[in-house]
Formats: sequence, C-alpha cells, structure tokens
Amino acid sequence: MSPDSPFRHGNTDRDEAPQFVLPLVARIEKTAPPSRTDALETAARAVLAVLADERSTGDGPWARAMRDWQDARIRKVVRRARGAEWRRASALDGITVTGGTADVRVFPPVPLDGWPKELARLQVSGTDLTDPGPPAAPDPAGPVLWLSPEVDMSAGKAMAQAGHGAQLAWWELPETDRKAWAATGFALAVRTAAPARWAALMASGLPVVRDAGFTEIAAGSCTVVADHPALRR
Repeated sequence: MSPDSPFRHGNTDRDEAPQFVLPLVARIEKTAPPSRTDALETAARAVLAVLADERSTGDGPWARAMRDWQDARIRKVVRRARGAEWRRASALDGITVTGGTADVRVFPPVPLDGWPKELARLQVSGTDLTDPGPPAAPDPAGPVLWLSPEVDMSAGKAMAQAGHGAQLAWWELPETDRKAWAATGFALAVRTAAPARWAALMASGLPVVRDAGFTEIAAGSCTVVADHPALRR
C-alpha cells in the first residue's frame, strides 16, 4: 500500500479536505436476511461497480462527487433497509448489485453530514449476519479479499472493509485487467484467512487495508488483504 493511502492510520492532508462518504444500503428483510458471505461479496462488488461506472468518470454526473470523495479519506458506511425503506432507497440515483441471497445498493458519495433523508433515517446497527455453514474454499485463480482472523467485526463493518479492499485492488490494476474484471461482473470471494495464511499475506506485498479507527476497531488495525491474480505477477 502506498504511503499516502486514504486507509492509512495517522493525520494527512486528506484529513483537511471536505469529508465525503460512500453510502451502501444492504437489503435485510426480517424473515429472509442474506448470508454474511453473500453480503460481504456483494458489497465489495457494489464498490467496484460504482468505481467503474461511466457516470463516475470524465464529465459524468457522479464524477465530481467521486473525485471529492477520493481526495479525502475513503469512507464507506453500510446501512440496512427492508420493505418500504428499501423501495425508497432504490428510487434514489445509484446501482443495485445482487449476489446469491444479498442485494446491496451503492450511491454516489455524499458529504459526511449531508445524507439524503431517505438514507439518513436508515440504521447502521442490525447487520449481524451469519452463514448457514462454512463457505466453500475460494477459487485459487480468482480474486480473494482475505479478512483478518485477528479482528472481530460486525457484518456491516466487514462489508465496508471488503469494499475498501476491492478498491485498493482496483486502484493498482492496469486498465486491461480492470476491463477483464468488469467483464466477469467483478467476480470475487471474501473469506477469513487462517492465521498462517494471514501472516503470509501480510508479508506478500499485496494491498492491505489499515482501518482509520472511526468505528468498532482500533485505528491502524489491518483488516483486509486484497489478493487479485494480476497483482501476484
């Protein structure tokens, strides 16, 4: 990770810039919540979808907000919605990404204190999701976002961290590899690494997310290693 990464602990010039946040809303119906792994993977894919969307680049309608967000710390906040809340959120400008049992909608960045009322009223808590069983081993030839076995996070926090990891991988990929990844629908896996694998990943030189410490976990905690096949070359 580069020294000026927005996920790096410590004060930087990015702290002085106006702060923006990328809103993500997970659909969590009371009777049919998504599995934890599906939610994490879908949130990561949603972040990639908004980064790659033509509205986010050039003179697109989201481009200014995306630039302002990336010029400051790269904050993401995951909120939950169901029923009418989800329908209201879905009516706002954004992208809905579906994966397995999960639906996640991502929106263009907003000022930290300027959330649309339809999103501001949604709760952050209540995203303690579970898996019905141990997730299958990931494809060794595909992208994997490895979660730290040393940091305990709610599903909402882990969704944001998986999104951070996906974004670090995206930034480091050349354009040809970005296009190839987008062509797969941003196929990826999110898994918790075994302690021995985590130690090896931390020494691998692959992108590492270090949390800023705003919520749940201590500042500087290493939460995700982004392992994309193009970054192993």
